[in-house]
Amino acid sequence: MTLSIAHTAELSRTVIYLNPSIPARYQMEVTVGENQAAERLKIIMQGRSPDSATTEQPVILPPNQALQVLTLAQRTAEEHIGIANRQADKIRTDAQATAEKIGEDAQEHSRNVRSQADKVLADARKAAEKTTREAREKTEEARRTADKIVAEARAQARTITGDARDQAGQLKVQAQQRYDDVVGSLGTKREALQAQIESLEVFDREYRTRLASFMQTQLRALWVDEPSVGEHALVEVQSGGPLKE
Repeated sequence: MTLSIAHTAELSRTVIYLNPSIPARYQMEVTVGENQAAERLKIIMQGRSPDSATTEQPVILPPNQALQVLTLAQRTAEEHIGIANRQADKIRTDAQATAEKIGEDAQEHSRNVRSQADKVLADARKAAEKTTREAREKTEEARRTADKIVAEARAQARTITGDARDQAGQLKVQAQQRYDDVVGSLGTKREALQAQIESLEVFDREYRTRLASFMQTQLRALWVDEPSVGEHALVEVQSGGPLKE
C-alpha cells in the first residue's frame, strides 16, 4: 500500500469538507496540523530533513511506511474531528447559553415593561382618584360656601328687616309724640285763649258795671236839671248797648 504526502493532505481537507460547521479559525488550526503532519511524514521518509527539499514532489512510499503514514493521517484526522466536535459542542453550548441569556433578558425586560406598565396604570388610577377626590372636595367646598353666603344673606336680610321695623316703630313713636305735642299745645293754647276770653268777658262786665255805676252817679248829679235825659241814658247803659261820647 502506497500513500503520498499529497494524498494525506487531501484526506485532511476531506475531513474538513465533511464538517462544514468547523469555523475558519478551527480550519486554520487543521491546516497548521496538516503542515505539521506533512513535516512528520518527511521525517519518516528516508530520514530526510524537513529543510532538505525545496519543492514538493509526489513520493511513493513502501508498504510499511505507507501504513505508518495512514495511521498517522487517521490519528491526525481523528484529532481534527475531535477538536472540531469539541469546538462545535462548545459553540452549541455557548449558543444555547447565549440563547438562554437572551431569553432570560427578554423575560426580565418583559417583566420590567409589565412592571412599568402596571406602575404607570397604578399612577394613572391614583391620579384619577386624586383628581376625582379633589373635584368632590372643591364641589363640597363650593356648596358649603354657597350655603354660608345664603345663610349670611338671610341673616343680613332679617337684620335689615328688624332694623327697618325698629326704625319704623321709632318714627311712628316720634310722629305720635309730635302729634301729641302739637295737639296738646293747641289744647293748651285754646284753653289759654278761652281763659283770656273769659277774662275779657269778666272785665267787660265789670267795666260796664263800674261805668253804669259811674254814670248813675253822674246822672243823679244831673237829675235835678234834666230828669228825662238821665233816665234814657241810664236805660242804655244797663242794657249793654254802645256808649257814645
